[in-house]
Order: sequence, then C-alpha cells, then structure tokens
Amino acid sequence: MVIFLELLVVLVPAAMALMADYVPYSWSIPTALAACLLLPVRRWQPSVAAFVCLPGLIGGLGWPATVVAMYRVGRKSSVPVMITWVTLATVLPSTLVVVTQRLGPGSALLTFAFSLFMSGAPTALGALITTRRELTASLAEASRARTAELEAREAGARASERARIAREIHDAVGHHTTLIAVESAALAATTEDADTRETALRLRALAKESLAEMRAALGLLNTEPTPGYEGLQALIERATSAGLAVHYEDDVSPPPPPATGRAVYRVVQEALTNVTKHAPGATVQVRLSKQDGHVHVAVVNGPPTAPVPAKDQGGHGLHGLRERVTSVGGTLTTTARADGSFAVHAKLPVGPSKVDRDDSTFGGSARNAANA
Repeated sequence: MVIFLELLVVLVPAAMALMADYVPYSWSIPTALAACLLLPVRRWQPSVAAFVCLPGLIGGLGWPATVVAMYRVGRKSSVPVMITWVTLATVLPSTLVVVTQRLGPGSALLTFAFSLFMSGAPTALGALITTRRELTASLAEASRARTAELEAREAGARASERARIAREIHDAVGHHTTLIAVESAALAATTEDADTRETALRLRALAKESLAEMRAALGLLNTEPTPGYEGLQALIERATSAGLAVHYEDDVSPPPPPATGRAVYRVVQEALTNVTKHAPGATVQVRLSKQDGHVHVAVVNGPPTAPVPAKDQGGHGLHGLRERVTSVGGTLTTTARADGSFAVHAKLPVGPSKVDRDDSTFGGSARNAANA
C-alpha cells in the first residue's frame, strides 16, 4: 500500500508537468521531473525534497512536486524551517516571472500572492494535521492519567475498607473472644457437671456468634441483621452472664436512627470489653440519655478488684471506636481516674448522620439482607 501511494506521489506530479501547454525553458521539464522522482526523499528529509523542487519552480513547471514537498515540510518541520521554505518558494519563482515579463505593480502583487498561496497552503495544512494529532495524543494521555488517578482513588478506598474491616473484627470478634476467655476460666473452676454443661453451652453460643460477626465484617454474610440499638439489652445480658456486674439505664425514646444505634452498640460493646480486659471484677454503670438532639452514652467502671495481667497492654479499640463515632458526626471522650476507674462518654447525633439509613457497618444493609 505504501509503495502504491509513493508511485502516485511521483507519477501524478510528473504527468501534470508533462501535460503543460507552455514550457518556459528547455530545462523546465527535466528539472520538474527530477523533483518528482526525488519526492520519496521527503519522508526522511523534507527540507532536501523542498530544495530539489526549487529549480523546477524557477523553470515554471515545479509547482505540482513543490505542493507535495511543502505539505511534508509542514508535517515534520519546525516553524522557522516552514517559514524559510515558504519564503523561498514564494520569492524565487515570483521574482523571476516579474523581472522576465516586466509585470506592473498589480500583476506583480498577484504573482507573489499566487506563489504564497501555492507554497503556504500545503505547509499550513501539514502543520494543522500534525497539531491535531499531537492534541489527540495529549488528550489520550490526559485520559490515561485520569484513569490512573481513579484507580489510585479506588485503591485508597479499598485500603480504607480493609482498615474498617479490621476495626470490625476487633470490635465484634474481639469482644466475644474476650467473653469466651472469661467463660473458659469459669469452666476451669467448675467441678459440678450441671454447671460445666451450662458453661459449655454458653461458650458454644458465643463462639458461633463471634464467627457470624466476623463473617459479616468480612462481607461474607448478609443474612443477619446488623447489631444496633435493639441489640443492647442482649449485649448487657451476655456480659452479665459472663460475670460482669452491669447497671444499665436507658432513657432514650424513641430509638435513634440505625447509624447512630450501631454506634451506640459499639461504644457499649467496646467499653464492656475493656472492662473485662483491664478491670476484672469492677462494677460497670451504663447509662443512655437524650439531650439537645443528641444521644449521650456514658460507661463508667470502678477500679478493678482483681489483678490485671501484666501482658495485657491494650490495643487499638478506643482509636477505632473514636473513628466510628466521628463518622456519624459524634464525639468520644475517655477519662482515666486516679482511683483506677475509667469513664467513656460518647455524644451522638439523633438527626440525619453522615451514614445512610440503610448503610451497614458490615455485612450489608438490612435491605440487602432481605433481598439475599
């Protein structure tokens, strides 16, 4: 295909030169044909091809080959080079015609204008096509950069989601795993068969619940409702059956929105977990109240009545809990007192939060669960 096009590029200008009715000089046709034969050189050296066309232009029959050469100059050359060759292709033949034929000012002006058009138009067309292609390439590069940016944002979102899942595992599974450890200690101290069986059954139920919450946090289970405000009573009962002395007061009515309810649940859950870890035997006061359009969650435990294991240095539960509370527009404060007691206070909005009503902190929304 390329060879065929090159043959056309050579033969068409040559045929036009041969079909000319008027031949100014005896060397006009040879120089025009030489320019046509050397046109393939323009693919590698546009300036050389334009230079070869100058004798043909002076001879009066070199314009067909010059148009092809000047188009290539516009495609591949810089602006100064284009201006140079357009000037030469305009001035040389026009000056010769004006001098030899002794043209008047009007005819001379038309001659120069014609030469300028014949040399400048193909050059401008070539430059325009090159500019268009460069612009298209720039737009494609910008599109690729935009795609890369979106991919980077998606990667960041996935990283944030993995961090959220890690917090879920700590909040949910860590809580129940701690209760299992407490029950295991009770089981080791039990010698009567009835008590052993009862404790073993509780351990089994807690283990199953921990597994279900872990799977939900990892997005593997969408059939169970998300623990929220309605699950607080069951949470307190489980903590009490595990040996914690919990006093629970709830003065919130009506129940808060789902997102706020889930945050309330996690605050109480994490606080009870920390009491089990760091203040064994302490009495816990859990109080929920509603003031100024906010739900206030206060969990206060007394000093521990049993020694705390030296290896238990705490984790990242409160940090993750603070992020969870902040995500729904609330605030979390913690206070360690001199007597060894500890207080956790969360202030959560009752109105619309940053989280959608159907959003789930893990395992999908209730709507998705219903459709699963």
